[in-house]
Amino acid sequence: MVKLRLKRCGRKQRAIYRIVAIDVRSRREGRDLRKVGFYDPIKNQTYSNVHVILYFLERGAQPTGTVHDILSKAELFKERTSG
Repeated sequence: MVKLRLKRCGRKQRAIYRIVAIDVRSRREGRDLRKVGFYDPIKNQTYSNVHVILYFLERGAQPTGTVHDILSKAELFKERTSG
């Protein structure tokens, strides 16, 4: 099963997270299938590749709770229902 989850990057005390499609059995810093965006909690910035995220969601990928909140704030699920 594939999940969309956060992968920690950046320096000490200055974390940046990548949003990745990854196998459920992999660890947090494990090998990802594809990078689909990033989230910077300090600057509160988000970038997401909408087409790739929709591709994985259509094929059964489940976002984690945090990623679901980030994507819903970016109004991605509104695009999913209308498109």
